[in-house]
Amino acid sequence: MQSFLRTPLVRLQGISKRFPGVVAVDEVDLDIYPGEVHVVAGENGAGKSTLMKLLSQVERPSSGTMSINGQPVRYQGPRSAQALGIAMVYQEFALAPHLTVAQNMFLGREPGKLGLINRGSEIQQAQELLRRVGLTIDPQRLVSTLSVAEQQLVEIAKALAIDARLVIMDEPTAVLTGEEIEDLFAVIDQLTARGIAILYISHRLDEIFRIADRITVMRDGKVVATLPRSEIDEQKLIRLMVGRDLRNLYPKPSVAIGEVVLRVQHLSRPGILHDCTFEVRAGEILGCAGLIGAGRTELARAVFGADPISGGTIWLDGKQLQVKTPTMAIDAGIGYLTEDRKGNGLAMNLGIDQNITLAHLPMMAGMIDLKQERYIALRSRDDLRIRTPSIKQQVQMLSGGNQQKVVVARWLQTKSRVLFFDEPSRGIDVGAKAEMFDLIGHLAQEGRAIVMISSYLPELLNMCDRILVMREGKIVGTLDREQFSEERVLALATGARETEAL
Repeated sequence: MQSFLRTPLVRLQGISKRFPGVVAVDEVDLDIYPGEVHVVAGENGAGKSTLMKLLSQVERPSSGTMSINGQPVRYQGPRSAQALGIAMVYQEFALAPHLTVAQNMFLGREPGKLGLINRGSEIQQAQELLRRVGLTIDPQRLVSTLSVAEQQLVEIAKALAIDARLVIMDEPTAVLTGEEIEDLFAVIDQLTARGIAILYISHRLDEIFRIADRITVMRDGKVVATLPRSEIDEQKLIRLMVGRDLRNLYPKPSVAIGEVVLRVQHLSRPGILHDCTFEVRAGEILGCAGLIGAGRTELARAVFGADPISGGTIWLDGKQLQVKTPTMAIDAGIGYLTEDRKGNGLAMNLGIDQNITLAHLPMMAGMIDLKQERYIALRSRDDLRIRTPSIKQQVQMLSGGNQQKVVVARWLQTKSRVLFFDEPSRGIDVGAKAEMFDLIGHLAQEGRAIVMISSYLPELLNMCDRILVMREGKIVGTLDREQFSEERVLALATGARETEAL
């Protein structure tokens, strides 16, 4: 990454944010320099997101001062932050899908005179900004027609449209493939070369060390350290983040693999899945790898009855199933932990207790047994170490890691024999990841059959007994543990050097 000047672009001094009963950001001092990539790391709940909202003036600080190029800045709201050159690229994109790329980039700031919008100028300016981020698309395309990676670059181009001097990126690689991540890093290099500062939030340790100039670690709302990348290694970073040594991020236990629990044969869905056959055994963790769009989630949803199939059979413990709905799958003993826990995995406005029992309600005389529901929720809270002041707390108030545990708790109540984990570590911090993988290992020890879908190869290589690889809706290969390597998995996933990979 680029070298940077020693005069801060942004300086925070004693910045705090207090909510009722909670100090989210506590007396933070932080300098951000032109042309640097400054990574902010920390567990969920450490205060990172609140700090970003203070910088982008989405939230008003309770105390402290902020200056840009040495000039004090008063809180006046997000528009003021944009005018000062601070842009935020959210993990969940803030784009209007029914508008064109150009319209999104200049929404609320359309070029023109006397109340008339100059669409020609808008398109021309958008084209130039898209070129600067390496995106050669028609600015008149609807955003709804773009890929995730293209939308990411449109968000960055939108930041350049306000002449941003600081671009804040929140988990920008969460849904990108390896090649798309490299393209994003190349764009970041170009931005820092022009003196634009990047404030970068990520839970992925490998990319933190790949991209950072400096790393600030937060814990419990405080900054515990700010260090150049050269002065910190992975173990030191983890120790600073969680406040303790965490020797093994992937605590895979030794498990005796049993009989076949789930057998899927010739599963097909026109244009999406093609003749997919696989099996998973008791105590086994079967990985599912592939590029975005390869059909991994679609395969899990088809087995779970969430999507219709045109052919194929599903067998559980030697018995053929007719799985046409998720309810039928649940009743048979199949559970699916969706990658989209906020959209499909949780009822965000309901309490922890209600979410845990949602798939298997405790009933008595035709009514929900509230006493039993409370008992189940308290036991799950203690067993899974769900951090919450009350089992009645709304799930939307929990950190990502604790939300994920609530989803797991729900499926444990169904006594599922087979559990599909779709991107189980997405959006959760390093400590929560270790706990999640420890839990997956314990479930395997109990004799459950686990299918783990992940876009992050180190997770699959460390946690799985076998890895099946998908490409274009097909299972193109299965690797045993002694065959594991990133090169083999990627060769199968991309179609390169297939014979060498096998």
